[in-house]
Amino acid sequence: EVQLVESGGGLVQAGGSMRLSCVASGFRFDAYIIGWFRQAPGKEREGVGSIDSVDEKIYYADSVKGRFTISIDNAKNTVYLQLNSLKPEDTAVYYCAALNYLDEYADLLDQDEYDYWGQGIQVTVSS
Repeated sequence: EVQLVESGGGLVQAGGSMRLSCVASGFRFDAYIIGWFRQAPGKEREGVGSIDSVDEKIYYADSVKGRFTISIDNAKNTVYLQLNSLKPEDTAVYYCAALNYLDEYADLLDQDEYDYWGQGIQVTVSS
């Protein structure tokens, strides 16, 4: 069974930091691209960034570039999202998702490209 499980969310003050983890199981982790997405209240889900587990190419949305960092530990089947300099507008439910590396795709920040999803985890940034 394919599973993606996020952890590490919670409440943090503006300017603070947090690290989210996404642990994958049930599929060949080194053949997938892992994306991070978020959905704020009343807004559509948006792409935050992605990492290719094969060659570790990383992409970020402009809104988080320079503040968020994605990394991967293939031995632990885990992708991390380090969130720094957090702002109240970063408040959202954060999701990780997986896309098979061999699938054709056009936009790694497009949620429709992804096959598997975690349940999401809440990040709340207070002002």
